Amino acid sequence: MEILIKASQFILSLSFLIVLHELGHFIPAKIFKTRVEKFYLFFDYKFSLLKKKIGDTEYGIGWIPLGGYVKISGMIDESMDTEQLKQPAQPWEFRSKPAWQRLIIMLGGVVVNFILGILIYIMITFVWGIDFVKPEGVKEGFAVHESFKEFGFRDGDKIIKFNGETPLDVTDVNKHLFLRGLTSLEVIHEDGNTEVLNLPENVGDVMWEKGVMEPFSVRTLPVIDTVVVASPAEKAGLLKNDKIIAVNNTPINYWQEFSAIAAKSENDITLDIQRDGITKSITITPREDKTIGVSNYRQSGMTIEHKDYSFLESISKGNSLAIWTLKDYISQFKYVFTKKGATSIGGFIAIGNIFPATWSWSSFWSITAFLSIMLGFMNLLPIPALDGGHVVFTLYEMITGRKPNDKFLEYAQITGFLILIALLLLANGNDIVKLFSS
Repeated sequence: MEILIKASQFILSLSFLIVLHELGHFIPAKIFKTRVEKFYLFFDYKFSLLKKKIGDTEYGIGWIPLGGYVKISGMIDESMDTEQLKQPAQPWEFRSKPAWQRLIIMLGGVVVNFILGILIYIMITFVWGIDFVKPEGVKEGFAVHESFKEFGFRDGDKIIKFNGETPLDVTDVNKHLFLRGLTSLEVIHEDGNTEVLNLPENVGDVMWEKGVMEPFSVRTLPVIDTVVVASPAEKAGLLKNDKIIAVNNTPINYWQEFSAIAAKSENDITLDIQRDGITKSITITPREDKTIGVSNYRQSGMTIEHKDYSFLESISKGNSLAIWTLKDYISQFKYVFTKKGATSIGGFIAIGNIFPATWSWSSFWSITAFLSIMLGFMNLLPIPALDGGHVVFTLYEMITGRKPNDKFLEYAQITGFLILIALLLLANGNDIVKLFSS
């Protein structure tokens, strides 16, 4: 059932974004009296699931759920239909239009993606507001990864300022470190002393190279919230609300202490737990990744506050969320070109797993807004077969006054298509490897 719910959200979100993206091309094409031969959700290689001809345009749903397209007369696109280009150019064809009109038609999709992302974030802010955790809302401070203790941080530190400013949500510290150039944190140690600790300017690169993406985690009580079905924990008899009081005979007070000891164990681990006032010991054989299939009450270590926004306030906040989403995505995009980044690229399974296992409209729209911004940026990349590739060729024509010949554009489209197929195989191949390795 969980897989079905995730898949339903993914398909609905993807379909919504594809249709609106293609409308971004379709509408300006119609405005400039350019004939649109097809408007498709998903690809229809050889046959369609549904189709209907209205005027000059065939509307349909294909059977290959890898995107969608509009087929514009006189344009070399995903359809690779070059036959019409052998005929004299007609006034309704894309190739007959001025370069500025062709540029607008090609940019229409990404413009819609960015505007849509902004509008969704405005709607989310207005309807659901924003949850956040103030610095004083972290009750027991943060657990600090060993690699960050060399900078002076200690377990139990309460973070009060980012680069000298009080953050709206202190739990965003890891994101700010990785993506936003955070170079100093002001903390209150458990002994009551306040200290400003500096970090290297390339702290994001350090986190990436060491594989430490969450150097700070809110310290929480060692009480089990979820036991994964068929996991070592379930097989050993652990239950929801069991409290772990010792790991391998070492007493613990926080969940992070349990995780740290378990991660270092080479063999079975023994947990002392309290259940209904009774203490008992349970021995468990961890999985290869040193996990046993349990999670805790994440909110037990912090006080979550909420803020509602008026419609006017939502416009400003929604714009800010969209802009920072784009900036953060661009910041992390550079890691794709590393060896580790290549193996981290995810396909449809990875994207589908972003959605929650229970239906939540607030989560659905938040993820859809992120995907819309992401698709807008990805489509702007200067790769032939993407909107960005067409834009580059059109800008070249506008600057030089020389239009690339059709044969060059055809080869460029084929090259771009092969690049996209390779990336698609890599991303989904990574998904499959991770699926079977888990």
